[in-house]
Amino acid sequence: MNTTELKQKIQRQIKRYQQAERNRPHLLAQTVYIGTLGLVMVIPIVAGAYLGYWLDSLAAGYSSRWTLSLLLLGVMIGVFNVYFLIKD
Repeated sequence: MNTTELKQKIQRQIKRYQQAERNRPHLLAQTVYIGTLGLVMVIPIVAGAYLGYWLDSLAAGYSSRWTLSLLLLGVMIGVFNVYFLIKD
């Protein structure tokens, strides 16, 4: 390999490195992404728990059937949401 080829190879590597530095996600972008993952996981769980609690309050006596069922459904929906968000 002569010096001209070596210079060109090094210049290509420098350009690739500089482009990678420009395209690197910043801390704010990563924080927003993690926050979004948290929200798409938590919102279905909380919504399922509240809806289940409300439905259980309509029944006579003590019941937690709807709360537990919809809480578990919220967990499953949250997991699927996170999976599909990460997959894209």
